[in-house]
Amino acid sequence: MEVFNTPSKIIITCNRRLSPYLQGEIRQLGFEIKRGFATGVELSATVNDCIRLNLNLHCASQVLYSLHSFTASNPDELYEALSAIPWEDLIAFDGYVSVTSNVNNPTISTPLFANLKVKDAIADRIKSKKGLRPNSGPDLHKTVVHLYWQDDQAEVFLDTSGETLAKHGYRKHPGKAPMLEALAAGVVYATAWDGQSAFVNPMCGSGTLAIEAALIATNRKPGLFRMNYAFMHIIGYDEQVFFAERRKLKEQVNKKTAAKIIASDLSKDAIDIALMNAKTAGVDQLIDFHVCDFADTPLPAGTGLVVFNPEYGERLGVHTKLEATYSRIGDFLKQQCGGKRGYVFTGNPDLAKKIGLHTSRRVEFYNGKLDCRLLEYEIYAGSRRAREENTD
Repeated sequence: MEVFNTPSKIIITCNRRLSPYLQGEIRQLGFEIKRGFATGVELSATVNDCIRLNLNLHCASQVLYSLHSFTASNPDELYEALSAIPWEDLIAFDGYVSVTSNVNNPTISTPLFANLKVKDAIADRIKSKKGLRPNSGPDLHKTVVHLYWQDDQAEVFLDTSGETLAKHGYRKHPGKAPMLEALAAGVVYATAWDGQSAFVNPMCGSGTLAIEAALIATNRKPGLFRMNYAFMHIIGYDEQVFFAERRKLKEQVNKKTAAKIIASDLSKDAIDIALMNAKTAGVDQLIDFHVCDFADTPLPAGTGLVVFNPEYGERLGVHTKLEATYSRIGDFLKQQCGGKRGYVFTGNPDLAKKIGLHTSRRVEFYNGKLDCRLLEYEIYAGSRRAREENTD
């Protein structure tokens, strides 16, 4: 079974509500999308194409290559179907395999049992052909197989990613309640930022939003920060394909950007962490970091974005104290950010009301399991009435 040059169905997964931004990235790479859904995208491609996808996508979680779809009513039928796949052509007898799954079948009480049946089918098949069984376990650092099994419909994939792509690899110091890197990239995409005007991130925490903005503005891809993927452990892998794609990533980086990117936080520890993460990402020279109250964040003249990700009151902070903070955010946007667009990412609609400004747009996201909104505010320079009179 030769998968590196054989097209098959590809499922690229992402966190819920990131699919529109993932689709934009995939189209920009030149791939044709067959189907988009809430948590991912379907297309047709080879495993060599999956190498390119893994290295380039900011918003993805896993890139899955379909091996076989079949009907299985129970674990015995599942095992029988999987035993017919030539795993010896895909996984070395002295290798390591792990199994993940999405299972909803009435004969299975726990997905762990389904995972075990998959591992047994793979190991028994390889032993029958090669005389030895590969090792197996939970780690996702080598070959990874994914089972999708709903009722009696099953499909088995090679997970070409392994460890999730949603973590981009530069954030060695996450800080408190950090925003996932893929989500931060989706938020930047949702603002439709041009990558040239100012991007200001008060209350920056560990710096993820500002760093993702800098990465996008300079065309730095997540593949620059990672050297191990599951596709590297599939038989037939040609490392020259990987290194050629990685060279392209390096060549397309714009080391400078016209955008002024500013990040601030009241906590010196948070800024120290953000600066270390930015250095790992190679964008520390592109971001101006400041230790200050958000209201004292320096604002460049002209157009641009001011993006907040304040505490939500779910895990951190005291609710009454946060009411005052959200009210101050509204005052700051209204009084100091004229001519710019303001954004507040929050999972607390009650606190959002304390901002006291009319939203021009609300974009739905999830942060983990928490239902969130990116609230957009158009901040007029001077009063809105005066602005409208000047345009008459």
